[in-house]
Parts: sequence; C-alpha cells; structure tokens
Amino acid sequence: MTSTTVYIGLGSNLSEPARQLADALAAMAALPQTQVAATSSLYASRPMGPQDQPDYVNAVCALETTLAAEDLLDALQHIEQQQGRVRKDQRWGARTLDLDILLFGEQCIDTPRLTVPHYGLREREFVLCPLAEIAPQLILPGGDRLQSVLNNCPMNGLKKLSDRAVEISCDQQQP
Repeated sequence: MTSTTVYIGLGSNLSEPARQLADALAAMAALPQTQVAATSSLYASRPMGPQDQPDYVNAVCALETTLAAEDLLDALQHIEQQQGRVRKDQRWGARTLDLDILLFGEQCIDTPRLTVPHYGLREREFVLCPLAEIAPQLILPGGDRLQSVLNNCPMNGLKKLSDRAVEISCDQQQP
C-alpha cells in the first residue's frame, strides 16, 4: 500500500503545552502504519478566540501513513482524548491538545467530519510558519506556493520557541 504524506497541526495552551505536544508526537509515532517524518520547532501564538486564556504552543509535523484520512482522524481524536481534551461548545477555547489534519497528500476532502486542506490553513501564521519550516517548497492544493501564502499572512506576534521538546519526542519513535 502506498504511503501518503500528511501534515498535522499541533496546539496546546493548558497543562504544560510543550509536554503535551511532545507526548502527542510520541503517540503519533506509535500509530500503526504511520511514521513521523519531520517536526517543526515550537511556536508561541496568541489565542484566536477569547483572550482570557493562555497563549498557545504550536508545531507542525509530517507523517507518512497508509491509514485512510478518516481512520487517521479517529486516531488523532483518540490521542487528544487520552491527553485530556474535552470538546466544549466554545469555539477556540483553551485546550490541552488540538491535532488538525492540515493536508493529506494532494487530496481535497470535504465530508461531514473532515475538511482538507484545513479550512483555516491560509490565514493562520501559527500553522504556516512551522509548516514552511519543514516543507519550504510545498505547493498547496490549488497551486499556490506555501511561501507565497506565508508572505501574505500577518504574524500577529508569533514567536519561535526552543524546539527541544519536539526533538525529544522524535527520539521516542519506534523502529
């Protein structure tokens, strides 16, 4: 079966966010038929929604997987739940972990459960910067160069943090 390159956005602003992302990367590395191929540095970003919550820590990773898109979505949602994610009615509220499928190969997916490319991909500096770090030559579905989209996106105070937590998680990958 052919492997697909998938880009996952990671975010957390509760319960030691850097550790949450490192643990999520280790859990993704342990998924069947899946390998973590690359991870970005960690970035600090302001919350999109209510401002009475802590800043986020964000990253992006590339996975190589033979899982179907919705099977991967199920696995990612399970990881979120294992790390204490509680889905509430409040959009863009604080959370222990958020894992979003940004791109699934070159596929465009629009189902009741999954939209790929991720609907906010082109407007979110906290996704575009780490994605450009690990895939600088990426062409997005529709033909736009990632770097061109990034150049037109406001940075909104985005700050690159230490990437040590990401490196630790990559060392935990299973052979």
